[in-house]
Amino acid sequence: MSSSISFRKYELPPLPYKVDALEPYISKDIIDVHYNGHHKGYVNGANSFLDRLNKVIKGEVQAGQYDIQGILRGLVFNINGHKLHALYWENMAPNGKGGGKPGGALADLIDKQFGSFDKFKAVFTEAANSLPGTGWTVLYYDTESGNLEIMTFENHFQNHIAELPIILILDEFEHAYYLQYKNKRADYVNNWWNIVNWDWADKKLQKYLNK
Repeated sequence: MSSSISFRKYELPPLPYKVDALEPYISKDIIDVHYNGHHKGYVNGANSFLDRLNKVIKGEVQAGQYDIQGILRGLVFNINGHKLHALYWENMAPNGKGGGKPGGALADLIDKQFGSFDKFKAVFTEAANSLPGTGWTVLYYDTESGNLEIMTFENHFQNHIAELPIILILDEFEHAYYLQYKNKRADYVNNWWNIVNWDWADKKLQKYLNK
């Protein structure tokens, strides 16, 4: 088997703003540790597991010397950690440029399906606050039904509805808020609404509405 066989490696994308851009809602210390520590760690972890899988494919490790399920589970955990964080950064905007209410097609769909933005915000916030342990709260767009779907999933192993794009995402791992909010996750969730990048969310939705 060719020794040149290999997977393309993942790369840490640049932050779309400076580390202090989300203050006072998320401190620069949190962003620094979160991005340069945790997100970078998931990228490095994904690449490490790709290397291990590559060695299996090349026959450099023999059957019985590796756990294929362990490799695949580690790969999924780290790739999801990387991809979810990349969405999370894009889904927030510097103080003064985010927050408020959505516009465009997203606002229309929220009003149609939830009655009002305030009701949508209340349901999303309740879902986020009900998440046990650590994980994520997301808003999907169902390309089949045209529905917006709120979903929580624990850790990086998703309660995922297959093929649905993520329109809105909130990180609820402790590293996303603990340095600033300690155990008051609900305060972090409430303040996060002030920096939601609704323009990004609406453009993401419109990409699928126009297909």
